[in-house]
Amino acid sequence: MPEIISVPRTKTKLKTERPRLHKVILVNDDYTPRDFVVTVLKGEFHMSEDQAYRVMITAHRRGVCVVAVFTRDVAETKATRATEAGKANGYPLQFTTEPEE
Repeated sequence: MPEIISVPRTKTKLKTERPRLHKVILVNDDYTPRDFVVTVLKGEFHMSEDQAYRVMITAHRRGVCVVAVFTRDVAETKATRATEAGKANGYPLQFTTEPEE
């Protein structure tokens, strides 16, 4: 009779990773009016007047400012829509995204 070899069965646990988050970053420029930047921040990112003003001023002083953190798809969509709002009004307003560390 042939010898039966038993192989231990391993149980694999599936770990679902959280989606990697991405930062939406406002890039300062010297042409887009401050009021317009505040309006875009309020409209696209649902900020209060005060929050939007603080983000705009931070970007103005430091060159860039993190606006919000979302999943990749949401971050890219919001950054694109906010940048397009600037283009549609003739401004070089720019929002970018990058992975959060």
